[in-house]
Amino acid sequence: MSTDFSIRPVGSPAPSPVVQPVSQAASNAVPTELPASQSVGASDASTVTRNDAQLVTFDISHEAFYDRAAGSMVYEVVDQKTDEVVTQYPDEAVLRRRAYFRALEMSKDDPPRAVPTDLVA
Repeated sequence: MSTDFSIRPVGSPAPSPVVQPVSQAASNAVPTELPASQSVGASDASTVTRNDAQLVTFDISHEAFYDRAAGSMVYEVVDQKTDEVVTQYPDEAVLRRRAYFRALEMSKDDPPRAVPTDLVA
């Protein structure tokens, strides 16, 4: 009686490890010694290498301003070296949509009211 309680089909072969024989070329090989400038060693596991641009670059600034055309606050992360906007909330398409609907609302003779221009997710 088996002690592992697993169900196996009758007549299935038992798994056996496959051992590769050592080739004749490997057994007759000559050991080589390379100079230190040409050899490769294992890297030190205690040093951690990161490829995170946010941690490497400290030349960013966080800015907030009020967009009058859209009637909303805008938050930006700007690279100070190139003056490029890295991220922005809300994005440019949302600001254009808000400005468009705000201009439509302001062109009417009715008193201004809040316009729900963003989709609620």
